Amino acid sequence: MTEPEKTAELKITGMHCATCAITVEESLAALKDVKAAQVNFGTETALVEFDPQKVSLRELEAAVKGAGYDTINQTVTLKVGGMMCATCVETIETGLKALPGVLEASVNLGVETARVTYNPSVTSVEDMKKAIQDAGYQYLGISGEVSDEAEKAVRAKDLRDKLLRFSIGFAVSIPLMLAMYVPLPLSMQVLGYLMLVIATPVFAYVAAPIFRAAWMALRNRTLSMDVMYAMGTGVAYTASVLGTFGIVLTHEFMFYDTAIMLAAFLMLGRYLEARAKGRTSDAIRTLAGLRQKTATLLRDGAEVEVAVEDVVVGDLVLVKPGAKIPVDGEVVSGESYVDESMITGEPVPALRKAGSAVVGGTLNTNSVITIRATRVGRDTVLAQIIHMVEEAQGSKPPVQRIADTAVTYFIPAVLLIASGSFVVWYFVFHSTALFALTALISVLVVACPCALGLATPTAVTVGVGRGAELGILVRNGEALETAEHVTTVVFDKTGTLTKGKPEVIDLIPNDITEETLLSLAAAVEKNSQHPLALAVIRRAEERGIAVTAGEQFDTTGGRGVSATVLGEQVRVGNRSFLQENGVQVPPETEARIIALEKEGKTAVLVAAGEQFAGVIAIADTLKETSGEAVAALKAMGINVAMITGDNQRTADAIASRIGIGTVIAGVLPAEKEEEVRRIQQGGGVVAFVGDGINDAPALARADVGIAVGSGTDVAIESGDIVLIRDDLLDAVAAIQLAKKVMGRIKANIFWAFAYNAALIPVAAGILYPSFGITFRPELAALAMAASSVTVVSLSLLLKTYIPEVKKGR
Repeated sequence: MTEPEKTAELKITGMHCATCAITVEESLAALKDVKAAQVNFGTETALVEFDPQKVSLRELEAAVKGAGYDTINQTVTLKVGGMMCATCVETIETGLKALPGVLEASVNLGVETARVTYNPSVTSVEDMKKAIQDAGYQYLGISGEVSDEAEKAVRAKDLRDKLLRFSIGFAVSIPLMLAMYVPLPLSMQVLGYLMLVIATPVFAYVAAPIFRAAWMALRNRTLSMDVMYAMGTGVAYTASVLGTFGIVLTHEFMFYDTAIMLAAFLMLGRYLEARAKGRTSDAIRTLAGLRQKTATLLRDGAEVEVAVEDVVVGDLVLVKPGAKIPVDGEVVSGESYVDESMITGEPVPALRKAGSAVVGGTLNTNSVITIRATRVGRDTVLAQIIHMVEEAQGSKPPVQRIADTAVTYFIPAVLLIASGSFVVWYFVFHSTALFALTALISVLVVACPCALGLATPTAVTVGVGRGAELGILVRNGEALETAEHVTTVVFDKTGTLTKGKPEVIDLIPNDITEETLLSLAAAVEKNSQHPLALAVIRRAEERGIAVTAGEQFDTTGGRGVSATVLGEQVRVGNRSFLQENGVQVPPETEARIIALEKEGKTAVLVAAGEQFAGVIAIADTLKETSGEAVAALKAMGINVAMITGDNQRTADAIASRIGIGTVIAGVLPAEKEEEVRRIQQGGGVVAFVGDGINDAPALARADVGIAVGSGTDVAIESGDIVLIRDDLLDAVAAIQLAKKVMGRIKANIFWAFAYNAALIPVAAGILYPSFGITFRPELAALAMAASSVTVVSLSLLLKTYIPEVKKGR
């Protein structure tokens, strides 16, 4: 049936004029099989009529990007049930990507989610639901919209079903197995009929999910593990039926017990795997559990309890002692100690009073406070953290390509080995048909790409969740893999290594009073928000100097500022800034400046007109953990560098106090990115640690950008890794966590490969000629189950991981 033409509405960014709209329109219209394209500059949208069978949405987007613009799409995370192995992932991804409006689909087997980037004008969530169900899996809803209770109920029901099938299968298979060995007053033919009657309904019940999934896979033209398992158990049962009636096979082929036990052990494996996988998302559930469901609003002097979804920005919210703060806000009245440990990890409650910011999900401990809501819903810090963790858990690090590639060839290879083992034993070595058939069934059942499919996503899921518990937010799996290989960590100085709150230490006036020097400098700096400017203004105010902002303020990129004060041009900045403007520094003052810089102080020079007015020496205090963090990185064999706008002498003095040998000084903010690039060109893998605001270009340029947060003010968009706490030891912990997670992934992948490489040949009978060792199908099924459970269990060990640098703290 021919699919009808579709009309897509593309959200375009980067258009500045009507010409841009024409450019985009022409680029889209130039595509073959695009019937019409109309771009609206006002609404920044493009309506494109196209044939989805001949041109894809990806091609439309490529045309827009090729014209120099970009598009905006929506992303949704769907909960999916019924996935068993890596081929299930491939089946669902293929089904979702086949939808005309889907640009990208990434399925995570570990947390059983599908993250889909799509155009809502072409494809709806309802379409995705149908695609998932048509592929033979369960659509459980949109992540975040499905209540924890509902999701738990669905998963509990699924676990009960698996356990019941295993229990019934195991209970029936044992008597059937004994009946084959214990003498009974029945002929073999009667016994066969009796076993057929008992085994058939039990086998049908226990193996039903396997055959249902296999049928769905074949209907979707994919080979899944369920196809192999259905073949293995199906061959065992069919051979038993043929043996019962003496058709082709004899009574010795009656292994009903084996067929049922195979299916039962497969169900046991899935039960244990599902239980273990359920624990990989504990961190997300813990974070989601911090959400408050209701809020008490103050309206017209009365207290009104509403659902937290109904709170809007600007509402006054009353928070009583012992209650969670429902949304992000600012305290307007009252004061109380707020326990923020669940967000920041800080164990000591923080005092919050009028003007203080508070974050939703934290606990008000001892007094009533009223807050004004500033961020609600998806904009709250907690919601952003949950979203970031979910996004990271759903991502695929490059190392997973190994597993994905292996799975593509795995099932055809196993089918080849299974059929080959039968042919070799029966036709070449002339073994009995029973032996050859047993080898075939054992190979089909023991093979397991599930362990390969679970190796990466379970470790990433648990590792990212553990990171969130430690106050380390990892944006994606790729950041983990890159962080493992970091060779150089570059720290920004101000606000990262130092507290970012400089103080005026010395005043050196030149033929004027200290008060006059401070007054002139503060009048100019009043127009600036630079940390050094704020330090000058604070000192002036502390000394009771009235500060009036100068006029005609001007700034010269990272070197100085100027303004007109009382009719005279006043300049504040470094040496070169003053010298460029014809101001000479007296030789005796130059010697004082050098001495100050050797002490790690920044010398701010002031000039009035063309006359040198004096020096203001400013110093920033190092953070308590800066030295410890640098020492820990060096102990790991990682090079450490500091980058700063300070001059070389000042920078060297500060760096020497914390053991940093490589100092990149005199760097303007815009040049930090270039310095990072220079280190990369030398072959280094660079992690840049900055505050996430002023350092955005350098964070983006680095192989791994680590943004240092400040408590509840999380700069979510600023780095590959975001540290909630303002503690540099967490930067070290992030790298140690990455190394641990990647080590676990590699161990999981090795185990999965080693398991299959060792047991498939054994199941095929390779040890039989030399040692007489064979692999019974029941034991093969048990081994298969053990492999998946082992991989998930190894990943779960990350839940208790404590980075070396955090131990004992």
